[in-house]
Amino acid sequence: MPIPFGGSEAQREIERIIIQGAKSAATDEQIIQLEVGEWKRSDKRKWMIIGERYYRNNTDIKDRTRTVIGESGAQEQVANLANNKLANGFIRKLVDQKVGYLLGRPMSIQTKDEQYDEELTNLFDEDMMQRLQSTGKEAVNKGIAWWFIFYNEQFNLSFKKMNSEEIIPIWADEAHTVLDAVIRDYQVTVFEGTKKTTVRKIEWWDKMGVRRYVWSGSGLIPDVEAGAEEAHFTAYSKTDKLAMNWGKVPFIAWKYNEEEQPLVEIIKELVDDYDRNKSDNSNNLEDLPNSIYIVSDYDGTDAAEFRKNISIHRLAFVSNGGDIKTIQLEIDTEAYKNHQDSNRKDIYEFGRGVDTQSVNFGSAPSGVALRFLYSDLELDASLIETQFQTSLSQLLWFIDVHLYNTTGKDYSKEKVSFVFNRDMVIDESSIITNIRDSEGIISKETQVAQHPWVTDVQAEMERLEKQYQESLSDYDGLGSERDVGKENSSTAE
Repeated sequence: MPIPFGGSEAQREIERIIIQGAKSAATDEQIIQLEVGEWKRSDKRKWMIIGERYYRNNTDIKDRTRTVIGESGAQEQVANLANNKLANGFIRKLVDQKVGYLLGRPMSIQTKDEQYDEELTNLFDEDMMQRLQSTGKEAVNKGIAWWFIFYNEQFNLSFKKMNSEEIIPIWADEAHTVLDAVIRDYQVTVFEGTKKTTVRKIEWWDKMGVRRYVWSGSGLIPDVEAGAEEAHFTAYSKTDKLAMNWGKVPFIAWKYNEEEQPLVEIIKELVDDYDRNKSDNSNNLEDLPNSIYIVSDYDGTDAAEFRKNISIHRLAFVSNGGDIKTIQLEIDTEAYKNHQDSNRKDIYEFGRGVDTQSVNFGSAPSGVALRFLYSDLELDASLIETQFQTSLSQLLWFIDVHLYNTTGKDYSKEKVSFVFNRDMVIDESSIITNIRDSEGIISKETQVAQHPWVTDVQAEMERLEKQYQESLSDYDGLGSERDVGKENSSTAE
């Protein structure tokens, strides 16, 4: 028998508070509307849109107008002055540089179980590698990228990269590692007769399935046509059709950094200043004359006529006592160059990239100097890799569940290593020399793996073994056979 807490009056008060709270609690639809409204207004989403815009080199300079101080002292827009809008694609170059460096070469997957290795190799095909590259670009541009896990029409496990600005995560923890739910807010184009219209749709994904809505002026309406409430996917047996859920929210986050901060947020002001000064310099070169005319007792009508005569005929007529003098104008090109050079250096410094126009880059640097030039890029790539390794572990969970459901084999205990192969410019001759010097110290397989010309270690080892066997046949079978992969001596030459 329950024991009343603090007597009957206190118990009734607690019950009243609970009932009142239940009546005032927001419904799921109200929560979705609140989250969506907050997301639409959030700075995080705004920076995602800016990141995508700057990657396409559509920077703020494109919206700039030319103004001067008018007679009233206020700024006035003018149309007769140059208004060059020189956008510089720093964001695109840095993003592509990071993605190309970390994800430009195929990722290696290593696991001991041969069958498991084959399954993973089939899944991580060329399309998957291309998707990873695209995901890296999305993550750097917007701070975070998203994959959706689903089964396609052929019942194959599939992965779709989503538009980050459409995804609203509901995190279960402050570290943003576990998802409680995901809201997807997106638009589709439909035809109503011959009229093309845009429909806004909202989806709520959690561990128990998905709920779909259409956004109307009065709120959310269940999307019956698309399936108002469904499981994550449908499984088929010989006799049954089963609605199934993963047990997790079928979305995976791929982060650029722990803060989910896009690159553009870090260096936008520097890029804008570079664009602005370069455009101003171009305007000055186009607008400013080589000199200013000082005219006294001009025998003409007005300043406009004088300027026209100077521009067209290169002469002016003056009456007795009149005179024309000029003051030479000089643009401080040295100050402009120093400022822009400093700006460019800061962009690559804080954007953690490699400036290929750097003086040091073009002087055939040694291996040590190359590593120094690439140190910032390597730092950023390492941080991205740490985040992506976490995402790959989460992806592997869905793959293991899929393989267990389809093959009956449990690979969840198997260790899998995802190896990112950096694409750094290297001093090949120095590396090859070091490999030769390590003969007899490390295994032939390790030497082959480190050689800059080798792309497939196992294939190269097989070619070496074949080459060795052919050399033995030249001696009519004399000598003993060996396994190149286990040989450490210099006789491998």
